[in-house]
Amino acid sequence: MAAVRVLIVDDQEPFRRAITAVVSETDGFVVVAATSSGEESLPAVVRLRPDLVLMDVNLPGIDGIEASRRITRAVDAPVVVLLSTSDADEFDLTGCGAATYLAKATFGPDQLASSWAAALAR
Repeated sequence: MAAVRVLIVDDQEPFRRAITAVVSETDGFVVVAATSSGEESLPAVVRLRPDLVLMDVNLPGIDGIEASRRITRAVDAPVVVLLSTSDADEFDLTGCGAATYLAKATFGPDQLASSWAAALAR
């Protein structure tokens, strides 16, 4: 079975490195690229065709919620998982197309694998 191709979108370099390490340590997942903004994520999704996008909610310019909305409009859209240091109830995620929301503080291999499995089961 092919590895799940992951695009990481976060404006903070330390978090991009940390999430890359988590994805790399999780069996069956591989990072194909990392971008630092919602604007950069849009052409990266078209060019790289990832299976999964790990998207920070709080991004400069186009935020993660709007980027998720734009990405998931496509027929063959990747699964988008939103991440943030804030609580999920601080955002209106209605209609953005994201499969789920995860807290950055608790994100790890188990959450990555379970959120991917849940998205596939939908």
